[in-house]
Amino acid sequence: MSGLQARLQHQFSDPKLLARALTHRSFSSDHNERLEFLGDSVLSLAVSALIYDRLRDLPEGELSRVRANLVKQETLHQLAAGLGLSDLLRLGEGEARSGGQKRPSILADALEALIGAVFLDAGYLAAEALVRRLFSAVEISPQMQATAKDPKTELQEWLQGRKMKLPLYRVVATLGAAHKQTFDVECEIAELGHAERGIGGSRRAGEQAAATAMLAYLKTHQK
Repeated sequence: MSGLQARLQHQFSDPKLLARALTHRSFSSDHNERLEFLGDSVLSLAVSALIYDRLRDLPEGELSRVRANLVKQETLHQLAAGLGLSDLLRLGEGEARSGGQKRPSILADALEALIGAVFLDAGYLAAEALVRRLFSAVEISPQMQATAKDPKTELQEWLQGRKMKLPLYRVVATLGAAHKQTFDVECEIAELGHAERGIGGSRRAGEQAAATAMLAYLKTHQK
């Protein structure tokens, strides 16, 4: 843990936050999903500020696509691997046997949980500084906008283009054994009074599946 804190350049005042951030739900009931939820929002804000500074000439829609590239699972997985999180994750026996230490979704979620933990431990400025250090070696350029949009980003842009509020995502249920769980996620657009659901192998994947279902509904029922 001391080596990780050195790599993060953050010494935790509350070591329990660090331990929780690295704990998968298959290991303990005191796991990292709430921290991941918090870290996801902190990460989005910090990355938004970062690209707002660096890409001053890009309009809002293109900034959104760049951000989607930076906070997607693949990018976060690479950053988490670079920090050596694979060797520090606390997993249940079944999850560990099935290769959970290397699973991109688990590593990406743990990184978000770490960001959430830093936020609780020392406040937003410390968490933002961590995000900027993490992304310091990542090439950020306008060309990133050309990458295909993920469903959550596409749905967000559809709603923003119509001056509507962002969708609400919530986990309706978790299914299966602890080491092979799937997440049933609901995506709700309150202004339309409509919700769709999707299932994925992680909360993030479930949200993307729910957003895909919502997009399909909107393309059929909305102009």
